[in-house]
Amino acid sequence: MSSSVRPRVAVAFHSGYGHTAVLAEAVARGAASVGADVVSIPVDAVSDEQWDQLDAADAIVFGAPTYMGTASAAFHAFAQESSKRWFTQSWVGKLAAGFTNSGAKAGDKSVTLDYFFTMAAQHGMHWVSLGLQPGWNTTTASENDLNRLGYFAGAAAQTPIDAGPDAVHKADIATAEHLGARVAGEAAVFVAGRAALAA
Repeated sequence: MSSSVRPRVAVAFHSGYGHTAVLAEAVARGAASVGADVVSIPVDAVSDEQWDQLDAADAIVFGAPTYMGTASAAFHAFAQESSKRWFTQSWVGKLAAGFTNSGAKAGDKSVTLDYFFTMAAQHGMHWVSLGLQPGWNTTTASENDLNRLGYFAGAAAQTPIDAGPDAVHKADIATAEHLGARVAGEAAVFVAGRAALAA
């Protein structure tokens, strides 16, 4: 990525027990690895400065655990608070993406990713998918494949409910890193394109 094109990526997430925080760190690491300026924002207590950082971002990656078939209550509260941005159309044209974790292999994670997508669409944002084919879907494949759970809309992880954050699967961490890098790469294209149009 050109040093003159440094997109700003915000990772807005809630983590109930630390597992989703591990994924948020991976998303941020992936975005930074391709030259983005990254800020991570836990959404259960967003300061005015952090709202300003979200407003200034070129891309926002949303993350939350999947509890009872949707994103956590703390993330829902953040989403409702973001309606102030909806009224002013502050996030229109930004890129968006999402990631989630649950205890079950399926765990209705698609519902959470769909929730993020709908929220992004209401804000007028452009959704960035995971951009990976499913892994672990042949007899020669492995649970260590990227996108081992086979999601397309975003990065999805599974961690046993009786295990701590250190048990987040390495393939899920690598998948989250991929998502971060993909979002940052797409954001760089948007930033460069807008600069070219303005020139």
